[in-house]
Amino acid sequence: MAIHHESLAIVFGLLGNVISFMVFLAPLPTFYKIYKKKSTEGFQSLPYVVALFSCMLWIYYALVKKDATLLLITINSFGCVIESIYLAVFLIYASKNTRFSTIKLLLLLNVCGFGAMLLSTLYLTTGSKRLSIIGWICLVFNISVFAAPLCIMKLVIKTKSVEFMPFSLSFFLTINAVMWFFYGLLLKDYYIALPNTLGFLFGIIQMVMYLIYRNAKTVALDEPVKQQELNGHIIDVVKLSTMVPYDPNHIAKGGAVTVTAVEDPIGKEETGKGNHNNMDFAGKV
Repeated sequence: MAIHHESLAIVFGLLGNVISFMVFLAPLPTFYKIYKKKSTEGFQSLPYVVALFSCMLWIYYALVKKDATLLLITINSFGCVIESIYLAVFLIYASKNTRFSTIKLLLLLNVCGFGAMLLSTLYLTTGSKRLSIIGWICLVFNISVFAAPLCIMKLVIKTKSVEFMPFSLSFFLTINAVMWFFYGLLLKDYYIALPNTLGFLFGIIQMVMYLIYRNAKTVALDEPVKQQELNGHIIDVVKLSTMVPYDPNHIAKGGAVTVTAVEDPIGKEETGKGNHNNMDFAGKV
């Protein structure tokens, strides 16, 4: 029976790798747009920095745990590479102030934050206690990423528009969370399984909202609204946190701004700067 569970876990892990791989590549159109325009425009680097941090956390967790963690290492290693490429492109074409703020964020979260966690767990903890602390850090971080779509769902209700919250994206992010949930459950690794219950729940809610508001009359807002993204999707990785580009702010007739949200874990744009892409993190593990 144990062998049967382990085999099923491998199947779900492989499927999770495939789906998460596609989610990680979702922002490519956004960065192609940045490359063509030689400008990051209203996009922000925070989703990519967070996605990179998430991948680093899960790789560290997998290396400490050792048992049955190869599939976590493979997808999160790819996540580290692709997120680093995204950030490199972002830094090349960002304005001076945006570049400085991005570097500062990277140093604060990915260098100092991760470094402090790494050193403290390596030198102040041992064995199962070390694994437990790292697991809880990953779990709490991924829950916070999965909670990000709440802001987007609020905007969908407010504007009654799902134009930029496509059903297909919500569906695949939900499937992604399901794959990693069963992977963690079958391995009895609840640090992986528990966060993805939220990913599944929010994915179902988003699909239901899509069905409710797909034919609703859009409400135009009088004032531009700045929308914060954060996955998808997270893009995490094991929880894979991931993303896709869409235009969150649509200029309606009469100059009013219609704010629409999309789940996409990687790009973000500010309103009032024309059409921009928005993305959310999704759970990869």
